[in-house]
Amino acid sequence: MSGLNSAHPHYGNHLLSLLEPEDFAHLASDLEPVNLPGKQVIAERNRPITHIYFPGSCVLSVLAQMLDGQTVEVGTIGNEGFYGLDVLVGSDAAIETTVCQVPGMALRLPVERFRQRITGDTPLRRLTQRFLQAYMSLVSQSVACNRLHTIEARFARWLLMTHDRVPGDEFDLTQEFLAAMLGTHRPSVSLVAGAFQQAGMIRYNRGHIAILKRQALEEISCECYSVVQKQFNQIFGRLPRKAP
Repeated sequence: MSGLNSAHPHYGNHLLSLLEPEDFAHLASDLEPVNLPGKQVIAERNRPITHIYFPGSCVLSVLAQMLDGQTVEVGTIGNEGFYGLDVLVGSDAAIETTVCQVPGMALRLPVERFRQRITGDTPLRRLTQRFLQAYMSLVSQSVACNRLHTIEARFARWLLMTHDRVPGDEFDLTQEFLAAMLGTHRPSVSLVAGAFQQAGMIRYNRGHIAILKRQALEEISCECYSVVQKQFNQIFGRLPRKAP
């Protein structure tokens, strides 16, 4: 398969861009560009994983589901990394359900081809293991953040992380996802989003968010945004970040 755009061979994925040109060239024939719509399920808990995903402009959400059907976001994956850590550590099935949170482009790789590419001390294995370390930092920081920080600070942090991962200053997101991300109910999401909009920091209408005053969001956000950013920068080098 040679459907990759030669002008943008990595589709904006930072992890793939760290591969040497010859290493990426060997991988490129197995990569398939896909356009993921919002809410598309790419893996279900306890079900076999079929593909590995390298997000470009999309953002993926890893969701833990309770017995009563409620869900809460336990991790997000954007253009800084990849989906498939379960396979990296030797599992065939997904630990949690993962869905496309913000629609956009990604590159996907059949799981068997991924296993072949990470057998032994390969460049792709080394990079994906580094992402595992960074992702564990993100998840552990998120646990502390959800327990200790206000909904306003957590909302600002999440908006900043998503803004860094998407092209431009606007993206689509439903209140359902916002509630799962914040671990709260939709009325609380509406109140916070409304307050941010009234303050002129965002524009939010029918699931569409525009970032208007990033600097103000950074001032409201808790320390967790910068802590996770520093961890990723230490492991991968400086990641793309939008200017205030």
